[in-house]
Amino acid sequence: MANYGPAYGTLAVNQARIAAKRDTELDNEVQTWIEAVIGEKFPNGPYEDALRNGVILCKLMNKLQPNAIPKYSKDGVGFQSRENISLFQNAARAYGLVDSVLFQTVDLFEKRNIPQVTQCILALARQAQHKNFNGPLINHKAPESHPLEIPEKQLFARKSLTGLLDEGLNMFAQNHNFTQNHNPNRRFSRES
Repeated sequence: MANYGPAYGTLAVNQARIAAKRDTELDNEVQTWIEAVIGEKFPNGPYEDALRNGVILCKLMNKLQPNAIPKYSKDGVGFQSRENISLFQNAARAYGLVDSVLFQTVDLFEKRNIPQVTQCILALARQAQHKNFNGPLINHKAPESHPLEIPEKQLFARKSLTGLLDEGLNMFAQNHNFTQNHNPNRRFSRES
């Protein structure tokens, strides 16, 4: 991980916002699912350190889609780690994940946005379930969706404001005969 020093201002605010999204229970749930799918335990240490070199992610993709990543670095050191992560991203994209769900390489390699990495793996698990994967499935419950309720008072205010704006624009166009008298080739002089 690169040493960037302390963060100040908006960078510090963004880093705090990302850190607040981190859910260690969800990380543990994802880790348990990955271990069940690939058939081996994570090495001792933090979740993000185990995923950082991309080897486990490549193994996961090969279990979900056999031969999805035929050749990857088993050591995963230095540049090879980034390459493994990139191979995983390409294979996940081919498996059906959209770009908005995928994480950036630096999110994992430099540990900048681990919650996004976890969300990507959750999306991969849902996609595997959708493709009728025969292995273990993740038991994560998706958050409940609630319909957006807008009070009638706000709806009425919005409708009346839009009507006033439309009326004003129409009245301006009619009063100034802008559409009829507008000639782009006309030169302005003091006499007109």
